[in-house]
Amino acid sequence: MKGFFDDRQWHHDPQHFMANGTLMPNPEQPRRIEVLKAAAEEAGCAFAAPVDAGLGPIAAVHSAEYLTFLRNIHTRWQRIEGAGPEVIPNIHPASRTDGYPKSAVGQAGWHQADTACPIAAGTWEAAYWSAQTALAGADALGDGARLAYALSRPPGHHAFRDLAGGFCFFNNAGIAAERLRAAGLRPAILDVDVHHGNGTQGIFYDRDDVLTVSIHADPARFYPFFWGHAQERGEGRGLGCNLNLPLARGTGDEEYLGALRMALDRVRDFGTEALVVALGLDASIDDPFRGLAVTQEGFRRIGAAITATGLPVLFVQEGGYISDTLDANLRCVLEGAQGG
Repeated sequence: MKGFFDDRQWHHDPQHFMANGTLMPNPEQPRRIEVLKAAAEEAGCAFAAPVDAGLGPIAAVHSAEYLTFLRNIHTRWQRIEGAGPEVIPNIHPASRTDGYPKSAVGQAGWHQADTACPIAAGTWEAAYWSAQTALAGADALGDGARLAYALSRPPGHHAFRDLAGGFCFFNNAGIAAERLRAAGLRPAILDVDVHHGNGTQGIFYDRDDVLTVSIHADPARFYPFFWGHAQERGEGRGLGCNLNLPLARGTGDEEYLGALRMALDRVRDFGTEALVVALGLDASIDDPFRGLAVTQEGFRRIGAAITATGLPVLFVQEGGYISDTLDANLRCVLEGAQGG
């Protein structure tokens, strides 16, 4: 299996994460790279560094205004007297139709959805190469590969067109799908992260040329709360091109695999020609977020079911945090995908 990763992705090292009013260490640690890369190699993945496809494929998904913000905000932030080492918002607009401020503090609130996406000195570079990693995987499929793995870190599925959130800055899976669409293929995105891929849904919600499907813990009482409900089906031309399959907290293998069968039926009926899987491993029974309860054998069956579609598949890494079984969970998915 082809794999892609760039060492510059180590440069994002977030220190803070606020949840329930408590400042905690950020769980999206660089050490995830070490664990995931070793597991992928054990599963037979041969890694190469991505080539630089430039900013154009990223700008096809994200606004120029957002790219300007993300590239420059940390430098601007350091000019604020008494500013902390990371850009973390403390105020947000009431809606996206409110005025766009000149202030760095105000723009942080506009372009960062929550306190879980701190921006530090290395964030732009790491996020850029995380996106290039996903693009390299998409290009591999475009060149005829049937299976590829992009170790994209930081992850991406909570990033909207002009909004970071939930550890995510560039929507790597969305960027890969748009790359495949531009190459003449009909792509679908299947998100198996424990959290709903709200940014991915938002980017494609009014489009009918990319299908978005997400299996996740019910957001009624789980992040991201405001998106991911079953009634969200798309709008305009995109109506019917978004499918959410929320599951009760603690759902295990059999119920999860039943939802996966429904998801793959929709992927088939879309006429999909290339499948991008937003591969969160945090649905694990051992993950610290404790949303769902998928076992290692469950992950193996997930990988097998996805490639049984016969479609070319690109796995793009999303969540999955440090636990005793993080490495085994990835290994099981990739082995299952390869028929092991």
